[in-house]
Amino acid sequence: MMKPEPSTLVRVLIADDQALLRAAFKTLLETAVDVQVVGEAGTGTKAVRLAQTLRPDVVLMDIRMPELDGLRATAEICADPALAACRVLILTTYETDEYVAEGLRSGASGFIGKGIDADGLIEAVRTIARGDTLLSPAATRSLVERFLAAPRTDPGRQPAQLAELTPREREMVALAATGLSNIEIADRMYLSPFTVRAHVQRAMTKLNARDRAQLVVIAYQSGLVDNPGGNAPGNT
Repeated sequence: MMKPEPSTLVRVLIADDQALLRAAFKTLLETAVDVQVVGEAGTGTKAVRLAQTLRPDVVLMDIRMPELDGLRATAEICADPALAACRVLILTTYETDEYVAEGLRSGASGFIGKGIDADGLIEAVRTIARGDTLLSPAATRSLVERFLAAPRTDPGRQPAQLAELTPREREMVALAATGLSNIEIADRMYLSPFTVRAHVQRAMTKLNARDRAQLVVIAYQSGLVDNPGGNAPGNT
């Protein structure tokens, strides 16, 4: 099967300090006709340099790398105005609250574990390239637990905001809070991904959530979704 035209390809830069893993990720990603690996980096410093040179759509970024770790490399890439269209997807074995929170603060658009399968990895790259934010269920739980541990400055604020949501928007927020992507929600609800994205974006606007990660936190803090230690929808 022929590759799509260059303008429709998702161009990916892989940054990982292990050559074997880079090769494995490249092999997996290039089984998709719409994904092209345009470069590889074994250090954070090289990842930043190649991002500036190659201008990929997505950087698949490991956290623990020599010279410059993945979080600092992510921060440099996301702070560069010339790379505004470049999105960073962090792929790591360390889905702890500290790494998840720091990765999002650095500007990462997604955070998934290295245990993800080939189809999940490809879909994650596509999701990030479309401009969506993606958190794995494990990363979502870590992030939520971190925020829930902090005192709430205004306990009555979130429920009042939630009252502005339509029933469908509340449903979309609850599903997004379990770490499901828009496509996964669409499959579950028999809707188009475009419709799901529209509902989620309207909910973010009404709740004053700057990104999907903050939307997840609001969902748990407000009681819309059960505590992540329990069985939230979609995580059974």
